[in-house]
Amino acid sequence: MRLDILTILPELIEGPLGHSIIKRAREKGIVEINLHNIRDYSLNRQKQVDDYAFGGGAGMVMCIEPIDRLISRLTGERHYDEIIYLSPDGERFTQKTANYLAMQNNIILLCGHYKGVDQRVRDHLITREISVGDYVLSGGELAAAIIADCIVRLLPGGISDETSALTDSFQDNLLAPPVYTRPAEYKGWKVPEILQSGHQQKIDEWRHQQAEERTMRLRPDLLKSEE
Repeated sequence: MRLDILTILPELIEGPLGHSIIKRAREKGIVEINLHNIRDYSLNRQKQVDDYAFGGGAGMVMCIEPIDRLISRLTGERHYDEIIYLSPDGERFTQKTANYLAMQNNIILLCGHYKGVDQRVRDHLITREISVGDYVLSGGELAAAIIADCIVRLLPGGISDETSALTDSFQDNLLAPPVYTRPAEYKGWKVPEILQSGHQQKIDEWRHQQAEERTMRLRPDLLKSEE
């Protein structure tokens, strides 16, 4: 898979992409992640990428020209399955969306800033808009890091135990069941005996029951969305 991230602050996202699962996946060639500085595609001597909004109002708006030049260059070199603008008013990012994106080959993630991008970018240059939550960030870089991390761990070889991703929260509209490790007793707090029984079928049944009960208690909306 190839991810191209378009940003005016590449240094803001370099850290999250250079450690842990993503770092190992990049080193193994499982994913190729490229950061592109939108300022490099500005013809302005000052490398300006923003301007005042037509009609007035507070805040600056990212200009269409440098974004268009960068996207046109990339799409001229290869086909992209999705060109995604990260926006607080986009569709809510979910595990289902992550599963879909993990099956694609080439994806562009466009990080907004200021008051967002010129509407013509959204109307003509992108294929999808995604939000990581109902709140506003200073820019799309942290959202891009979240999406990249979520996608990469789903790729074959992205994590050492690939079955682990299949039991994550939200994969089947259920939260993950509680987990325990050694010691079996600590300060009088004991690990459930069923987990120490060695009877895998009963353990699986217990975990599923716990997942359902935890979801009903903490996130009943997930069960409703399954109906």
